[in-house]
Amino acid sequence: MSSPAGLRPTSMTKTYTGASMSLDGYISGPDESGFDLLFDWYNNGDVVIETAREDLTMRCSPQSAAYFREVMDTAGAFVVGRHLFDITNGWEGRHPIDIPVVVVTHEPPTDWQPKHRDHRFEFVTEGVEAAVARARVLAGDKAVVVNGGQMARQALEAGLIDELWVDLVPVLLGGGRPLFDHVKGPVTLDGPLSVVEGDRVTHLRYTVRR
Repeated sequence: MSSPAGLRPTSMTKTYTGASMSLDGYISGPDESGFDLLFDWYNNGDVVIETAREDLTMRCSPQSAAYFREVMDTAGAFVVGRHLFDITNGWEGRHPIDIPVVVVTHEPPTDWQPKHRDHRFEFVTEGVEAAVARARVLAGDKAVVVNGGQMARQALEAGLIDELWVDLVPVLLGGGRPLFDHVKGPVTLDGPLSVVEGDRVTHLRYTVRR
């Protein structure tokens, strides 16, 4: 097991993607199922991690807690698709890591009423490249994190992804939403740069070879 130290970017505003993923490659099961299995490592330990959301306090293993704290400290802005925004209701206006969120959408919502009025959500209608460009401005010298699925595929194919982080969970979901949705391959990765073994999860980090 290697140390999670070094997850912080070594250059300005790198762009990452990643997610908790089953062994057969899915970040959610059929009909938005399986999240209890994919995120079991959030609450199967004794180390408490407070988030910006009062309803989300994590209790991880020491290894996963150290890893996740590095992720939280590294992230500067988040790029998500409209699907995730809708199923989370935009996290009611405050992402658990409390960073700006750029939502890629064909049409911004007109009836969204976030609980947190001081939210830092922006909506971009020009596609993932414009969304990543805006997120880089918001992130400053921290990292832009692109959500898995369709956003990850589009960003990867546009040459925008520098690193891939996978929280590999020992479960087979048998179908659902893949981390990369029909990506045009092959894509070669270098690494792993780090391997962190938590409780029922292995945190892996790779670079995308140009």
